[in-house]
Amino acid sequence: MNEEKAKFEEILKKVEAAKNNHGVDLTTDEDLSIALMNLISIEEHLFFTAEKVKKPEYFDLLSEVRAVRTRLMKKMIPQTEGESWCISKHLLATSMRLIEVGNKLQTSGNKADAKEAYDSAYEMYSIFFALRFKIMEVCDVKDMAKKGDEAWTLKDIVDKLVNCCDE
Repeated sequence: MNEEKAKFEEILKKVEAAKNNHGVDLTTDEDLSIALMNLISIEEHLFFTAEKVKKPEYFDLLSEVRAVRTRLMKKMIPQTEGESWCISKHLLATSMRLIEVGNKLQTSGNKADAKEAYDSAYEMYSIFFALRFKIMEVCDVKDMAKKGDEAWTLKDIVDKLVNCCDE
């Protein structure tokens, strides 16, 4: 068995183990990840508001929101290696912003660019969950395994894991 196929088989085993782990409530994780995205967004808005209106009390609110976000983030990413905590936070922030860009493009009638933004948002969201469930390590993000001639992406793997229809 070549190295690429062995790595793919290892990833499949991790996906199956995560799916079969009854201690994982994926719907709660998805809800919490969206809450974290919104908290990150609130932090950004408080920063810009503080700067635009020159009222430092917004920074105090930002600190309170950040404390809540940090506490909740620990539920999703309890132990980190290297900068995986920050990577996870930025993956969620990127996903949220790309969703908002997609929404604006969709509203303006630019459906093709909206679809591209949505696809990119979901890809970032999928990478977050692949890291969250340790399906892949940060160093493996670019090294996707293959099955036959069909390449699997992180999105494909996470789609199989986070399938809310499989109960």
